[in-house]
Amino acid sequence: MLVRQILQSKPKQAVITVQPGTSISEAARLLAERRIGAVVVSADGKTPIGILSERDIVRELGRRGSGCLNDSVDVLMTKNIVTCSPADQADGVLEQMTAGRFRHMPVIEDGQMIGIISIGDVVAARLAELKMEKDALAGMIMGN
Repeated sequence: MLVRQILQSKPKQAVITVQPGTSISEAARLLAERRIGAVVVSADGKTPIGILSERDIVRELGRRGSGCLNDSVDVLMTKNIVTCSPADQADGVLEQMTAGRFRHMPVIEDGQMIGIISIGDVVAARLAELKMEKDALAGMIMGN
């Protein structure tokens, strides 16, 4: 399965981004409000310069306490973002996410961010694919 197929199966939504300089508390509010696990930091909404996850915030809260909520996203975001393209295989993306211990990956096409996929999106797509294969095999065995 391709990343493109995963994106097509998701409800059509713009990637939630925040501007550089946005406070951690504002980013946390957005994560809670939208019920998402990460926001992409982008000055133009199309070119990612970082990604901030709920894990990043919780880790810093545990380390420094609530004082970190006044910092800007630029301080906590991951700057070396791992991205994928719509033509990438989902299995390879899943391996990258698992090895890198991260759960969200921006999808880039022609230098522009066109979506974001989560490890949950990839797992759900893989489970659907396995179910189709199982059903096809069962149909062949039963002579359907």
